[in-house]
Amino acid sequence: GLARYAAISQDNGLVPIVEPEILLDGEHGIDRTFEVAQKVWAEVFFYLAENNVLFEGILLKPSMVTPGAECKDRATPEQVATYTLNLLRRRIPPAVPGIMFLSGGQSEVEATLNLNAMNQAPNPWHVSFSYARALQNTCLKTWGGLPENVQAAQETLLIRAKANSLAQLGKYTAEGESEEAKKGMFVKGYS
Repeated sequence: GLARYAAISQDNGLVPIVEPEILLDGEHGIDRTFEVAQKVWAEVFFYLAENNVLFEGILLKPSMVTPGAECKDRATPEQVATYTLNLLRRRIPPAVPGIMFLSGGQSEVEATLNLNAMNQAPNPWHVSFSYARALQNTCLKTWGGLPENVQAAQETLLIRAKANSLAQLGKYTAEGESEEAKKGMFVKGYS
């Protein structure tokens, strides 16, 4: 389905965003996530090639390689970066111009730290973010639907956007982050 969508998009002059989503529900470790993601990404790229999709004309929007959300052993940003970049090197052609990661239920700070760790060394892709919850969560909580909170919410959103902008350059530090931004956002069975 992803491959047909990508081919149809390209045939109509659009750049498809290919999103091979792997839910992070479970107690499994990072090795299991890596194993599953290798299989999924291999299948996705096999079918993209079968459908004559130009790799240089897509953006990939995957999850990072992290342990299951309920796993007791948490991974460091360096571990997430190592596993994720190894997976990218094994499965993603260098012709793909951009990898735009999902936050996948990680906290805002965790997703930003992991992205930052991936950008500590050069790689053939532009490694960036396409977060929803990890950009909006604290902002929406700050706003709370109240007109008097609009400016504070806008400032909160600007902090998150700047943090992730720095992370895609490998220059982010978690200095001064709020406690709210450090809270996990995993939702079991999220869709």
